[in-house]
Amino acid sequence: MKTLKGPSLHLAQFSDDIYPFNTLDNLANWAQEKGFKALQIPAWDSRLFDVNTAAQRQPYCDDLRGRLAERGLAVSELTSHIFGQLMAVHPAYDTLCDGFAPPALRGEPSARQAWAKTQLLATLKAASRLGLEDVGTFSGSLAWPYIFPFPQRPAGLVESAFDELARRWRPVLDEAGELGVNLCFEIHPGEDLHDGISFEMFLQRTGHHPRCKILFDPSHFVLQQLKYLDFIDIYHPFIRMFHVKDAEFIPTGRQGLYGGYQSWTERAGRFRSTGDGQVNFPAIFSKLAQYDYPGWAALEWECCLKNKQDGAQEGAEFIRRHIINVADTVFDDFAAARVSQTQINTLLGID
Repeated sequence: MKTLKGPSLHLAQFSDDIYPFNTLDNLANWAQEKGFKALQIPAWDSRLFDVNTAAQRQPYCDDLRGRLAERGLAVSELTSHIFGQLMAVHPAYDTLCDGFAPPALRGEPSARQAWAKTQLLATLKAASRLGLEDVGTFSGSLAWPYIFPFPQRPAGLVESAFDELARRWRPVLDEAGELGVNLCFEIHPGEDLHDGISFEMFLQRTGHHPRCKILFDPSHFVLQQLKYLDFIDIYHPFIRMFHVKDAEFIPTGRQGLYGGYQSWTERAGRFRSTGDGQVNFPAIFSKLAQYDYPGWAALEWECCLKNKQDGAQEGAEFIRRHIINVADTVFDDFAAARVSQTQINTLLGID
């Protein structure tokens, strides 16, 4: 068994134009004071990280790692969710997703997708230079608007969407293989890879690519009413990243899973600060320890009620308390009897 590493902090929800969230060095100082041991860096946020420079220049990566090490921090992983989202955008979301791309590419879906692919490849190269094994991402979505089968989905629609999704991702996965980096797809509503079955559909179409892995975030399973502990039992060989994020699902006589188009505070399913929701984290940490999860426990703070300063402070301590320092002995070894093979045969009645 392995002891999980942590706590790490995903910076996507914390970076800002105001101090101390405006530079990587300032954020590193702040995170270290909160008790974090590593940072999970969003590769798309140029205020914190220049992914193209990192992909090309080893000194840039060495300097970044050195600056963090001076503060007792490491880079746990890079994330590339914004780039991944742009790999597959249904036309219904074109305008909304345009904001993720440079201004010159807005209104040009094909050029936007090509740019996203180059940025994903740069992220993989940067991860390799930083000595990382895992990159988090989104799959993007072509079929999501058809998640509910009415009007009736025509035969072949979902299959064609997943065929195309795998076609777009296969070259990126191949490059990940060349670099020794895993692409960890976050199982997430709004993405075509949103549960175990959809992950399997994609995995099969990539030829069971060895670099196709999972970022596990139980909050999205609560909102889908999916059994996240069973998911770990089934898919633990694929889980390489773990977001510690909480959620609650409290259906009423007026709304349920779909939320009635309400704001986050008014939805039946809400993201909550870690420890304030319904996720059974002791069981999750136990299962990940049992299955030799090799990676980090990274706080992803999203809460519709609590402020992020308190969320980070409490989240770092929450992760520390839940990490299991795995046993190096069996608890009942004190009662073990030393017996020979002859005695074992006698115990079993073997002549």
